[in-house]
Amino acid sequence: MNTTQIKGNWNELKGKLKQKYAKLTDDDLLFAEGKEDELVGRLQEKLGKTKEEVHQIISDL
Repeated sequence: MNTTQIKGNWNELKGKLKQKYAKLTDDDLLFAEGKEDELVGRLQEKLGKTKEEVHQIISDL
């Protein structure tokens, strides 16, 4: 899933991530254009996953 797809579906993806990983907050999932790396870094830290694993989780939603 590329950045454009993520931006277009972000509200839906955000809900699915929060259902799957209850410890994620709205602040953790704040997505701003140009801040993709920061978001992935926050998810990596919070979930204890690698960058590739985070991208795979998002792609699988």
